[in-house]
Amino acid sequence: MSWQSGLTGFLAGLLISIVTSPVGVSGAVFLLPVQLSVLHVPSPAVTPTNLLFNVVSGPGALVRYRRNGQLAGPLARLLIAGTVPGVVLGAIIRVFAIPGPRVFRLVAAAVLLPLGLWLCARALRPGAPDRSPLSRRAILGLSVVTGTVGGIYGIGGGSILGPILAGRGIPMTRIAPAALASTFLTSIVGAATYGVLALSTSGDIAPHWRLGLLCGAGGLIGGYLGARLQPYLPEKTLRLLLGLLATALAILYLVQGSTSASRQPSRDNGRPASATL
Repeated sequence: MSWQSGLTGFLAGLLISIVTSPVGVSGAVFLLPVQLSVLHVPSPAVTPTNLLFNVVSGPGALVRYRRNGQLAGPLARLLIAGTVPGVVLGAIIRVFAIPGPRVFRLVAAAVLLPLGLWLCARALRPGAPDRSPLSRRAILGLSVVTGTVGGIYGIGGGSILGPILAGRGIPMTRIAPAALASTFLTSIVGAATYGVLALSTSGDIAPHWRLGLLCGAGGLIGGYLGARLQPYLPEKTLRLLLGLLATALAILYLVQGSTSASRQPSRDNGRPASATL
């Protein structure tokens, strides 16, 4: 890896985390296109590399949120209880089932686009009541699903869970620390699972350590700065930012899903070639 690639990864992790950490999104989902298109990380190694980014970058924001007293409460424990087993299941599916990403992209876009637009509208025109809060069982079930998705595609569940929880009236000051804590712990478990699978499975499924560490170092600094910035941002601004991120992500998924629809999956010995998100 050249020093230019390392610097690009560091700066990408820094800038993305500053924007995403105030709303509980790790930034890995927005780092993924950079790794694929600019840094040319192969599939499926890009997934554990993204998980490594989450592991290294996570403590930056979490340290700041803990200093602010925002990590206390049951929400973080509930999210962790669902996402940890989910990410192990997702890693196993990713290595052995090799699911194509197109269906996930389109489904995720169908969920995130209306949520993102609704959050933006609510932030710009406050006053309408939020929907009724989700039950603990519903939050736990969503956590399992998002943990599995994170294990397959190497993204933080906060990008999906955050808009749903915010739309149900949970304040962003509670969502962001809980979502990032969940992403951090599940990424540790997910990266370890990929490491174990790499010992007994052929193919490039181990993370790119140097690149993941450099991206994560940028995210570590950016996450701390973003978490430090959060108390100065009103709830309206935080919801608007989360809505914009969810909308941007949905559009990105729609474009990628439409593009991949025109491509026929290559095959090797009768098996479809691995694809990434």
